[in-house]
Order: sequence, then C-alpha cells, then structure tokens
Amino acid sequence: MADLASTLDELLDRSVALGYSRIGPAVRRRARGWPADPPPGALRDRHVVVTGASSGLGAAAARAVLDLGGHLHAVVRDVDKMAGVVAGWGLSPEEAERVTVWRCDLADLDSVNACASELFTALPALHGIIHNAGALPAQRQETAQGVELTMGLHVISPVVLTEALVPLLAPGSQVVFVTSGGMYAQALPVDDPDYEVGDYSGVIAYARSKRAQVELLPVLQRRWNAAAGVEVQAMHPGWARSPGLDTSLPWFARVMGPILRSPEDGADTAVWLVAQPGLGGGRLWHDRRPRRTHLASATVTSAPDLDRFWAWVCQQAGLGDR
Repeated sequence: MADLASTLDELLDRSVALGYSRIGPAVRRRARGWPADPPPGALRDRHVVVTGASSGLGAAAARAVLDLGGHLHAVVRDVDKMAGVVAGWGLSPEEAERVTVWRCDLADLDSVNACASELFTALPALHGIIHNAGALPAQRQETAQGVELTMGLHVISPVVLTEALVPLLAPGSQVVFVTSGGMYAQALPVDDPDYEVGDYSGVIAYARSKRAQVELLPVLQRRWNAAAGVEVQAMHPGWARSPGLDTSLPWFARVMGPILRSPEDGADTAVWLVAQPGLGGGRLWHDRRPRRTHLASATVTSAPDLDRFWAWVCQQAGLGDR
C-alpha cells in the first residue's frame, strides 16, 4: 500500500495540474502515509516570524501559527492592513496577546536591518521563520539598494534578516522559504542575477528568484546549521489563490480559479515544517514530502556557478565573509 501511495503521489506531481491544484492535497490526505498533523499546542511558547503576513498565504500561515499556540511575529510593510487582518480573526484575549506586528519594508535593507535589530532586542528566542513576502512586478523595479526587486525580496532580504537573527534561533528551528513550482522552468541566472539583459518578464524574474532560493538551500543549511543548529527548507505551495496572484496573473487566476488551492492548503507545509524540528534541512518540500529540485538537466547548477552566485548574494547582503 505504501508503494501505491508513493506511485499516486508521483503521478500527481508529474501531471502538474492535478498535483499543484486543490486536487493534490485532497487526494494525498486520503492516501496511506500522509504525515500526521502537528499536535494541538505544537508551537506553544515558541516565537515564529512570518513575513508578508497581511494577505494570502502569509495570513493563512500566520493564523495557523497562532492556532498551534505559537507567538506570531508578523513582519509586514503595512501595519494598518495587518491590524485589520488580526481584527478579522476574532481572537480571544489570550490569542491577541500572542500577536506582535513589526513594520519592515523588505525592499529596503535599511528597513530590514532596523526590523532585525528590534526583533533581536525584544525576543527571548526564536523558533522559526517563514519567508513568505514577495512580489511579481509587471515592469522591472529595483530595491532601495538597486537590486532587481524579485531577487531582492525573495533572496537578499531573507538572507539579511535571517543572518541577523541566527543567534536567537533555537537548535532545530526551521527557516522556511516559500518558493514556487515555477522555478522548475528556470536555471540559476548566474551571469545576470539583476535581470539587466534582454526584455524583462516579471514571470521569468519571479521564477529565477525562486530558483535561487532552492539552489542556495545547501549553502544556507551549512552556514546557519553550523552557527546555530538551524534547519533551512524551501516549500512550494502549488497553485493557491491569493490577492497577489489575482493582481499579477489575473488570466491564470481566472482560468484556474475553480481548481486553485485555498490559502490554507497553500500554507500548510510551511507551518507543518516549522512545527517539525529534527527533519534535517536543505530540502525542497511540497505537500509535506521532500521533492526533487530539478525536472530537467538544463536547470542544474554547477558548483563553480553556485559559488559565483553566492558571492554575489554576499556582496548585495553585506556579508563580510562567505
């Protein structure tokens, strides 16, 4: 039966539309071997940072952290918007005390460093980070430091934020990058990380930056695990409905609307990972199972190219050593 469940899981993955849509988790949850839900209170007395927590997958992940008893640290650009989200949850007084909202513009490393400093001063410890914030711009944009926006938001800022918070992270804590299945179609842009060559496509830029997150997993796992016993993961949520998807890819949201996952299903694996210390890091996950990082040889990165890209990340992130 286990082999049958694995075969079914693989078929769903290869079909893409079935595995990435809401059909995927609906079928997988009913198959033998589906990993158990975290027990009630699994995150009690644990502090978890969720970036981009004011909408979509971020809001779903943030609420799930609260539901598991955790102290949510919502890192957002618009604190008033986040306040409205929290108000809409109808929290009990006890739950409300476990929500702290922090303002941070992840498109500006000055803001990232300031937020990291505030978190470092205020928190007794940290037990998980879900890097969810992101964007898919129609036109090429840059961060305050002049880095192409998607690469800045999805790679540079998460590295800077985590690097500053590593001393707070308890051993076994999970740092989770919310990536995208779109990265399977792109190779690491070693020669053009800032997307300065050719006609700009927001979809391609987004997928490139998500490829970068996955390619850096072994590098970041070695670095942060050696420093604090941290486990670094990436997960892709499949096709989940979100305001960002409606705005950035309205045609996709319209056509695929009937089979899109809910934000809760999209965020499920990220929260499940944070509640599961000791899994071993450096892996890509989807629907609570580790997945292949490449579907085609053309996207595989050589060790020298990965070193070159990491050197660029270190330069942009202001890391003095590698």
